[in-house]
Amino acid sequence: MYSVIEYLEDSVRKHAKKIAVIEEDKKITYSDLNKYSKRIGSFIAKNKIFNEPIIIFMDKGIDTLISFLGTIYSGCFYSLINPEFPESRIVQIRDVIKSKLVITDENHLDIAKNYFNNMIVKSISELKEQEIDEGLLDEVKDKHINYDPLYVNFTSGSTGTPKGVTISHRSVIDFIDKYTKIFDFNNEDIIANQAPFDFDVSVKDIYSSLKMGATLVIVPTKYFSNPSLLLDYLCDNKITIMTWAVSALCLITTFHGLDYKVPTHVRKILFSGEVMPIKHLKLWMEHLPNTLFVNLYGPTEITCNCTYHIIDRKRSYEDKIPIGKHFPNERVILLDENNKIITDINKSGEICVSGTGLGLGYYNNHEQTESHFVQNPCIDNYIELLYHTGDLAYYNELGELVFNGRKDFQIKYLGHRIELEDVDKSIMKCDKVIRTCTLFDEEKSKLLGFYMGDISKKDLHEFLTNNLPVHMIPTKLIQISEFPMTKNGKIDRKKLMLIYKEDK
Repeated sequence: MYSVIEYLEDSVRKHAKKIAVIEEDKKITYSDLNKYSKRIGSFIAKNKIFNEPIIIFMDKGIDTLISFLGTIYSGCFYSLINPEFPESRIVQIRDVIKSKLVITDENHLDIAKNYFNNMIVKSISELKEQEIDEGLLDEVKDKHINYDPLYVNFTSGSTGTPKGVTISHRSVIDFIDKYTKIFDFNNEDIIANQAPFDFDVSVKDIYSSLKMGATLVIVPTKYFSNPSLLLDYLCDNKITIMTWAVSALCLITTFHGLDYKVPTHVRKILFSGEVMPIKHLKLWMEHLPNTLFVNLYGPTEITCNCTYHIIDRKRSYEDKIPIGKHFPNERVILLDENNKIITDINKSGEICVSGTGLGLGYYNNHEQTESHFVQNPCIDNYIELLYHTGDLAYYNELGELVFNGRKDFQIKYLGHRIELEDVDKSIMKCDKVIRTCTLFDEEKSKLLGFYMGDISKKDLHEFLTNNLPVHMIPTKLIQISEFPMTKNGKIDRKKLMLIYKEDK
């Protein structure tokens, strides 16, 4: 395969009249999805834009997916900018991408023309009326190679200017082919999309659906503020697969959503993004006794995931849930501070990854690319690029990789080296704590423990005194009603720090 568009075309041949995507009360068949995508692709190709970035400026939905696929038909690659982003972030991404064309919808047409005034701005409704030029699309296909970029997704930018991770067709094809085979996806699956379309979790939803001829159900963002509506939506659509962020799953269990309704058609739940709290996983497993649960791990830079662990219902997981073993055709190693491979049990090192899944680097950012995508230090005789994730892990007694926090979540406090995730783990052992997140105020040298749960700060402090050494007990415990989330479904540590400063 040279292009992911072959997934779509194969499904059109097999399932032309089948519903490909559902978005609340909107639906589209595979045939129409293909037709509109070709119209957009023809327009872009007629404007002689090839192997260049196209900005998609709209909320996730059917039209967004059509824009993605139309961009692919033209031989170009897409980068989604959410219109709800702050102006500063929109401008940052715009200035990195430097696109010639922006595709938007009617709701955002005026604001798009303002932000992208030196670019061609077209509405999706206009592009869907264009004529299809099959001959031109064939010419584009003939020039395409699988190493060409497919998309550019921008990191959160929590430590500075967001970086655009560039991923090729080859990487996505290699991953999706393995992913759907290992976890036994089929054309009868109904896949619930939770993640934003500019977050790589959605890559698994979109391209697994297209490859298998399954149905993709886009879950509106607004439903995640109302667990009852969310569960109604999952049940009404008879969802069979959920590839979700940990925080999204915990949202349902935190507010006892499964006591209201259980999505009984779900046969697989695959989660990633953060460490899954054991008590939340057990709640899901109790309500869905026949469902397969999988812990996935991997940063955006290596195309979705590089390791997985299928949950064994006979294991207690009292320590930690492993991130498991590598996907086929992914090389995952642990390196120590001297770039030596670690194979010893329980010895922590940095997770480093090589293989076909490796991204093409950071778009328009050679300095950061050369800093993070480096020659494998264990190989001298040929080129093998390696990505340093910044994540730590160790091998347990079963030879499974176990996530052990971030290098940048390690702190020096009261003369001790502390892993913040270890503090979180101890706080979660308190039955009355629902969720927690520990931060470090470097300026004031204070350890901050944020938590949700029906327990006073005094009682929680007493619990921790009996379970943690003094240097690991948070200086300040802060009880909150709910955790703020980033757009990618992870705990927003920046906002937590603001809550702390306001609380002072």
